[in-house]
Amino acid sequence: MKKYSINKKITIITICVIAFSGLFLFSCKESQKVAAKGGTQLWAENCQRCHNTPSPNTFSDEDWKTVGMHMQTRALLTNTERDKIVEFLQNINH
Repeated sequence: MKKYSINKKITIITICVIAFSGLFLFSCKESQKVAAKGGTQLWAENCQRCHNTPSPNTFSDEDWKTVGMHMQTRALLTNTERDKIVEFLQNINH
């Protein structure tokens, strides 16, 4: 078995830490981009890409919650994204 010197071990550990830190920071940056989007934008990007969306007054506020839960699994939305879209549809419904 090959033996590594302490300097090589430190170098390998440092590279791993930097690589994982970079991945973590990149994923947080993407999450921040999504978090900055409003319900209108999320609705347009996620709902309208697969089908014609119904008019917001097609469903009641409670119905939109149910539709949101159903479509969350189909569109792979986060809870926050789903809530923003449902809130947008409920607000425009009034």
